[in-house]
Amino acid sequence: MSLEPSIDTSIDTSIDTSIDTSLDTSPTGQTHAPKTIGIWRSWALVAGMMIGSGILTMPALLAPYGSYSFIAWAVTGFGAICLALSYSFLSARKPGLGGPYFYVQEAFGRKFAGLVAWGYWLSLVASVAALALSFTGYSKAYLPFIDNNSWYSGAFAIAIILVFTAINVRGVREASAVQLVTTVIKILPLVGLGIAGAMFGEVNNIPALNPENDSLFSMVSGLCLLVMFAFIGVESATLPSEDTIEPKKTIPRASILGTLTAAVVYMVAMFGLMSIIPLSELQHSASPFTDAAQILTGRSGAAIITIGALFAISGTLNVCIMITGTIMNAGARDGMFPTYFSKHNAKGTPVRALLFSSAIGVILLSFNYSQSLIKSYEYLLVIATFTVFIVYLATALASIKLQWQDYKQNQKISMLQLIIAFLGALFSILALMGTWVVYQ
Repeated sequence: MSLEPSIDTSIDTSIDTSIDTSLDTSPTGQTHAPKTIGIWRSWALVAGMMIGSGILTMPALLAPYGSYSFIAWAVTGFGAICLALSYSFLSARKPGLGGPYFYVQEAFGRKFAGLVAWGYWLSLVASVAALALSFTGYSKAYLPFIDNNSWYSGAFAIAIILVFTAINVRGVREASAVQLVTTVIKILPLVGLGIAGAMFGEVNNIPALNPENDSLFSMVSGLCLLVMFAFIGVESATLPSEDTIEPKKTIPRASILGTLTAAVVYMVAMFGLMSIIPLSELQHSASPFTDAAQILTGRSGAAIITIGALFAISGTLNVCIMITGTIMNAGARDGMFPTYFSKHNAKGTPVRALLFSSAIGVILLSFNYSQSLIKSYEYLLVIATFTVFIVYLATALASIKLQWQDYKQNQKISMLQLIIAFLGALFSILALMGTWVVYQ
């Protein structure tokens, strides 16, 4: 019985525009619409989920640490890639609707899977509310009537949730098409600004700072919790597996390609931004990318970046709402959510699950909107990030156990895949430890 130290991480860059027109039948006997998610729409789910409000708010939070923040980006990016590779292994081994909880159920049983399903769903609902607030904040530049009126801004945030819920109710094909367009549009200005900053900014004026005089381990673990919010979404491609063309090939490739895309965009954008704006000013900036664009090109550049920010947030909000419905619908089929949410319409859209999830997001948003916009956003961010890290830890442990089960059944396994799963679990523990460092 031999261990095979190999892993296939090749990425197929061919554009998959085909649509599988065969009909699928769910375990409940309901017929699904034709599969519509190919490699690039699947990539857009991953990259689009990651590249959102996180990168737009992170520079101000990381500015006090200067070049040390790039250590956190590197560690978190490496951890996110390990998690993406773990999901790639699990999805290639056995694709299943529901993503994380599906694999935890196979490894540890229904009870643990139920906790993961509810925890993951809660993190998504909190993210929906947080993203709606972020979208509202950036919209104030074009809609001044919501700037100083909490009732108007609150109603606007709720309306944004309802709009993207309506898009998803129309079907997965429409939602994934919107996701592909918004993902491409939002990447371009971020990369462009990063390159411009590296070319025209002061690249040598990024000092290494440690404002709290913590050990390097404590500082990095605390920063990982904050930075990881920008990487939430490594599992996105695994969720709509029933609507994915050739899921055993498409999902792994999209997970890896999407995570690498996000990591490169983040590093380029952050480097350019810190080269343009002095760190003492950056840490107090409410819209750092807009401020940087204004320094480089004036008001026209700031307007372009603001529009790009709105596309970035809307793309993440779109896929986040899609996944809330998917995870609840899948969990309802397996008895982890009420069976009422197991139904879907003729297009295969889980309308009941989508509407209920968005309603809870609206309620959560309303409860927290009595605070300031930033405080509400931070509160929802902590809920989303801490909860999803528990999910990531459980999934990495599930990968380890399933590989061990395969080994005991005389099946060949990849030692590299096993090491990657261990690294993903250790990274999740590190980030959860960071919760104590940041919020003690």
